[in-house]
Amino acid sequence: MFRKHKLLTSKGLNLITQYYKKYSVVASLLENPNIGNVAEVKGWVKSLRVQKDLVFADVSDGSTANKLQILIPKNLKTNDLTYGSAVHITGKLEKSPRGQLELRADYVKVYGTCVVLDGYPFNPRTAHPPEYIRNYLHLRCRTNYISAMLRIRHSVTKLIHDFFDSRNYLNVNTPIITSNDCEGAGETFKVLPDSQETIKAMFQEGKTNDDVYFGSKSFLTVSAQLHLEAICRGMGNVYTLGPTFRAENSRSRLHLSEFYMLEAELAFCDDIEQLQFILEHLMKYIFSEIRNTNEADLYLIDKDNVAPTWLKDRFITLTYDEARNILNKKGLSTNEDGINKEQELVLVEHCGRVPVFVVQWPKHLKSFYMKESDLDNSKVDALDLIGPITGEIAGGSLREDNYEKLQSKLPSEALNWYLELRKFGNVPTGGFGLGLERLLQVVCGIPNIKDTLPFPRWPHNCSM
Repeated sequence: MFRKHKLLTSKGLNLITQYYKKYSVVASLLENPNIGNVAEVKGWVKSLRVQKDLVFADVSDGSTANKLQILIPKNLKTNDLTYGSAVHITGKLEKSPRGQLELRADYVKVYGTCVVLDGYPFNPRTAHPPEYIRNYLHLRCRTNYISAMLRIRHSVTKLIHDFFDSRNYLNVNTPIITSNDCEGAGETFKVLPDSQETIKAMFQEGKTNDDVYFGSKSFLTVSAQLHLEAICRGMGNVYTLGPTFRAENSRSRLHLSEFYMLEAELAFCDDIEQLQFILEHLMKYIFSEIRNTNEADLYLIDKDNVAPTWLKDRFITLTYDEARNILNKKGLSTNEDGINKEQELVLVEHCGRVPVFVVQWPKHLKSFYMKESDLDNSKVDALDLIGPITGEIAGGSLREDNYEKLQSKLPSEALNWYLELRKFGNVPTGGFGLGLERLLQVVCGIPNIKDTLPFPRWPHNCSM
């Protein structure tokens, strides 16, 4: 007979229930205050004001942008109770004369001290610039700026899943280690064992160190698209949200070596407007709903953050040629390399800061898998979605579904499996990739992409 794990016994379940009932989350207390009830909170002291008989402490547990004010009798104040210290406090919930919720403490325990003069990099009542905070990745979630961003990032991620789940898209986990370079730009990180003993033990005649482990060269993924196409052609509409990696030698405010990408693939998609429709509705859903869930966090990051005017407007659509004409009239010459970041931002300003779809791109500027346009065989049915702050937010296309045309463009025999998808029960598909961090820049008004995730990686920087 199997013996039950102690957590599954009635006694164990009661202990778990008591634990979750015992400690209150600050966000819940502030949202549904039960005046007169006893509450217990655990968190960090964000400010401390010592008066004659009382100490006023603002405590945060990370669950909300707002702090809970604690009234602590002087006899409960110890030298360990300082700005930045971690505390466990019990007391009765009250309303202040101004109607503010506060907790009058009858028990205070300091879990972890914080001596500011002993090297703690953040001072009370000081707004530290993001460039300074970035030097302390292991501590920067203690700041209002980054903690607000992390809560917004959580909410945006949840909204993405809610949006696609409500439309019956299947969430797929695609591999991080892959044998293909989807974009073909050569900006990949190679994957191989660090142990020379492992390489020696697995070595085979005719193999190199690069391909001895997996049997072929392997890389960190630059895109989940090709894998999504395989699933889409047997399961219908799919999406994934996961890490991608680019070995670009760029330290700009818009580039990371590791970032998260939302990628979706639509089955039976044969019109670029279908992609525009889903992208536009996704953007409007996120920008609308985030104000219901995280408005206080948005104001912590940028006090001038307001709902965009384009929530009720249609996004602008320009062909690539129309976009170039607009830029040329403004004295910004374009070349065969396409539209650069500065020019993208000019186009957005020209269109009243409304997001812009640029469609019908020249073949030579886009990837091999994009479908040749029926309107002009020198173009492909591709789109870039550009917005303020970042320029390009998303890129997508219809996929080439003609076997012979794709075969003539296939960059490597290693992608024969991708070609074979067009051979058995093929359907037209289209899809897009949207950078989560660039989306967060626009949502929050964050100028530098390195401040949209907890532990950014970029050239010459991979601490922790």
